[in-house]
Amino acid sequence: MGASSDPTQDGSDEQQKRSEIYTYEAPWHIYAMNWSVRRDKNEFCGPLTSFDWNEAEPKRIGTSSIDTTCTIWDIEREAVDTQLIAHDKEVYDIAWGGVGVFASVSADGSVRVFDLRDKEHSTIIYESSEPDTPLVRLGWNKQDPRYMATIIMDSAKVVVLDIRFPTLPVVELQRHQASVNAIAWAPHSSCHICTAGDDSQALIWDLSSM
Repeated sequence: MGASSDPTQDGSDEQQKRSEIYTYEAPWHIYAMNWSVRRDKNEFCGPLTSFDWNEAEPKRIGTSSIDTTCTIWDIEREAVDTQLIAHDKEVYDIAWGGVGVFASVSADGSVRVFDLRDKEHSTIIYESSEPDTPLVRLGWNKQDPRYMATIIMDSAKVVVLDIRFPTLPVVELQRHQASVNAIAWAPHSSCHICTAGDDSQALIWDLSSM
């Protein structure tokens, strides 16, 4: 009769193998470490939260991801133009403002503007007044690109911004009775914006009177 295997011993061996996989005996003291993404894995593994098509350059689209990045794609070449670490936390929305310029909002509570001619820097246009309050949606005025609007998570107000005067809202729209979850600038007008919320209302605002 053959010898029976000991399940306890098998489990112990397996545990030892798992432990050994992640063990590294360095010949010197280790003071820091970092992860390195293997390029033979899926290079764009972070789930996408939003995208926007560049109307000025129809071959380009931009995507935002929970991995803190924004990725610019060239759809004619079916390839990535560039990928930027845009924020400190998840990026929830992206919007183009013209040729080579886009903005994004994030769980870190900021609106940032990027110019692809200078990929090393971005401009913070606005930050939530309360720390760690995410901004979830962004709309850029296509008729007048000086203006954009953003939504604060679980908030009934919409913040309208002028990129010439960072950090200071032009106006805060507050008529909804519940959280706002969508915004859209009118395609034919620079002073009209529509907002929709959990109160089952879609409101059209005329900003020329504000």
